[in-house]
Amino acid sequence: MIDFYYWPTPNGWKVAILLEELGVAYNTIPINIGKGDQFAPSFLAISPNNRMPAIVDHDTDGDPVSVFESGAILHYLAAKTGRFWPTDPRWQVQTMEWLFWQTGNQGPMAGQLSHFVNYAPGEHPYSKDRYAREYDRCLGVLDRRLDGRGWIVGDAYSVADMICWPWVLIAKPLGGDLDPYPNVTRWRSAIKQRPAVQRAVDLGKEFRRSAPPTEEERTILFNQSGRPD
Repeated sequence: MIDFYYWPTPNGWKVAILLEELGVAYNTIPINIGKGDQFAPSFLAISPNNRMPAIVDHDTDGDPVSVFESGAILHYLAAKTGRFWPTDPRWQVQTMEWLFWQTGNQGPMAGQLSHFVNYAPGEHPYSKDRYAREYDRCLGVLDRRLDGRGWIVGDAYSVADMICWPWVLIAKPLGGDLDPYPNVTRWRSAIKQRPAVQRAVDLGKEFRRSAPPTEEERTILFNQSGRPD
């Protein structure tokens, strides 16, 4: 059994997709980021960065194994199960490259764009434009990679696709335009049709925000620092 610490965001969907594709037993533990659940000492012991997703794997020979950060989780589960991870060493290196690319480029740029689109619309036009251009640049990187190939690495769907897909799924709400990127559009559609992906995106949909955050929630979400109280 895997404990899955989760909130319905693109970062959470990355791991939910792999869990659903693997068909392993997992227990979803919602971490309500608007209420500050991510700062509980019990969660901090699992995820030192106070962010989702995180897992605790109880199906081990010894003590349970906790893993935080989406890229690390996908690598851990794929390597452990031997699924959605290539056997060719050259493709293994490329898969790792795209995991790092997503967590170091696409994810942060899309996440910051999402902040200015959803939480500060019209307040910081330079910042929004800066991240919108970087998000678009990342779409171009993916489109070139997918030119003439079905999947990001090798000839099979893998964790490289799973980790990059969620922030492309929500391109329209972010103001992104997929029309210039036909390879990304085709790839996005192919993954969206997978039943496991549909289940993953629906996971915890009852927790999705339906109203702007309160001032208290904004303080919890955006006004944290590394200094002790």
